[in-house]
Amino acid sequence: MPGLNGLAVQQALTLRGINRPIIFLTGQGTIPDSVLAMRAGAIDFLTKPVDKSDLMSAIKSAEERDKTQRPIEARRKIVIQSVAKPSRRERQVLALMVTGQINKRIAHTLGIREKTIKVHRSRVHQKMGVRSLAELLRTTIGIPLYDTSDIVGPWSNFHPVRMW
Repeated sequence: MPGLNGLAVQQALTLRGINRPIIFLTGQGTIPDSVLAMRAGAIDFLTKPVDKSDLMSAIKSAEERDKTQRPIEARRKIVIQSVAKPSRRERQVLALMVTGQINKRIAHTLGIREKTIKVHRSRVHQKMGVRSLAELLRTTIGIPLYDTSDIVGPWSNFHPVRMW
């Protein structure tokens, strides 16, 4: 395809959150290009003329990966939307909750009362659609949570940025 670089297309799709399996088929492939493509998640990097069995094998691998990844991606999008529901303060509490801090420590860190933390925790559970801290942890694993580094004051000595 003249004028288009497959690596650039792959990168553009990834930046847009489109994570579908990609098979590169090229007549002018180089080893550095193939390494870049594979590191970025390509299923295979085939050079023309391609053997029919190699192409069919790559397509089968792509279909299998897509079949397993689609439900995971759908769940991830739902979780990301759920994380956006809590208020700014609730996201701060959430970020500190998943680090294993107790209510008293979270209250001290944020400079508010422990009773207020309990209210925020309850709202976080409700908005995230979970019943327990364990379920909340399972839900948010791998999801970047609220950055608490903007908290200022004498209690601001703790700054979790990314949980996992």
